[in-house]
Amino acid sequence: MSHEPAASPRPPAGAGGPAGAAGLVARLRAVHLEMLDAVLSGDGLSRVAALAADAAGAPVAIVVPRLNVAVVTDGAPAAGDELRRYVSDRVADRPARVPEAVAAEAPIASGDELVGAVLLLGPATGAEAAEFLHLAAVASLTEVAVEEAREEVEENLRGSFLEDLRARPDVAGDEIVRRAARLGCDLGAGAVALCAELTSDRPRHVVATIAEDAPGALAQHLDRRVYALLPGGGSEPEEVLARARGLAQRLRRHGLVGVSSYYADPGELGRAIQEAELVLDVVRRSGAPIEQDIGTGTYRLLFRVLASHPEEVRSFYEDTVAPVVRYDDQYRTDLVGTLEAYLEHNCNMNATAAAIYAHRHTVAYRLERVRELTGLDPVLSEDRERLGLGLKAYRIIAPRLPR
Repeated sequence: MSHEPAASPRPPAGAGGPAGAAGLVARLRAVHLEMLDAVLSGDGLSRVAALAADAAGAPVAIVVPRLNVAVVTDGAPAAGDELRRYVSDRVADRPARVPEAVAAEAPIASGDELVGAVLLLGPATGAEAAEFLHLAAVASLTEVAVEEAREEVEENLRGSFLEDLRARPDVAGDEIVRRAARLGCDLGAGAVALCAELTSDRPRHVVATIAEDAPGALAQHLDRRVYALLPGGGSEPEEVLARARGLAQRLRRHGLVGVSSYYADPGELGRAIQEAELVLDVVRRSGAPIEQDIGTGTYRLLFRVLASHPEEVRSFYEDTVAPVVRYDDQYRTDLVGTLEAYLEHNCNMNATAAAIYAHRHTVAYRLERVRELTGLDPVLSEDRERLGLGLKAYRIIAPRLPR
């Protein structure tokens, strides 16, 4: 059966006579000032709990799920995990069985929103224990406000830093390292960039997942996307990339994810972010077949070139398969799909015909049209290589081509 312990009633203002009341007020004020000083000086809720326990004469726990904090003073008869679950259920408005050790509690609330609780874990030595629990709750709410203000400042700084890298890929490497260091991220050995476009409404959860999975990473939610820099930390490039791809795989339940190459030079991390955005654009447009291939090989090289010299990739596309793409768009044909199938099936006409559900003579006719349009013959090895690379270039720049 669920129930809530009631905090001990506060004594009347005149209890014990005027002198007793004045003494209590003075003591409450002194304890209150000590608690606020503990919060503002950075001693945190552990010190607040200790002050409350000393004043109340019994162990005290302070649990604030929003800050992921559960502190219990010495001599407490209840485990911190049990208390954490109890208060978490209370905050989430779920049925909660009160642990046997909890004798009284004071809510930590912001307006009508419950954010935590101060728990008295044993019989108090004085009738005014509830007053000290209340003071601890007020000090805890101040700690919540301080932490949230600090988080907001850090979020703004992270967002400003990542926005600068997106807008100015030429930011000097030493400036990037210096600014990242202020945010607790070491980019001295370079990083991999990650860009996720969310389909869920849990951007904070995604950012928290990145921070947990990649300690020291810099992540922030910007413009409906989450951007992150995953530091190299002195590891081999392939190790860094493997970890980044593993993280991307876990994040895909929240949306689409693009991962850049590993950039050892901090001065190129703006291009790393651009590359991650490009990969994400291609994944969104092309789907799983491209997503499986873009992590390595020619695709990855093209992404790096596109991030730094987009005109070169566009020029190569124009010199190879662009006429075929335009022909398909104009006449609603599928020369591009036929060429892709032909290359994927090792230039086997029968296998290509079966793959696209067409007669082999139709395949031959379409490949001849490709040769006429591009001047490159799919039958010749050297021309095939150029056409294959042109198709890859088309796939990665297609999201940015005029429709």
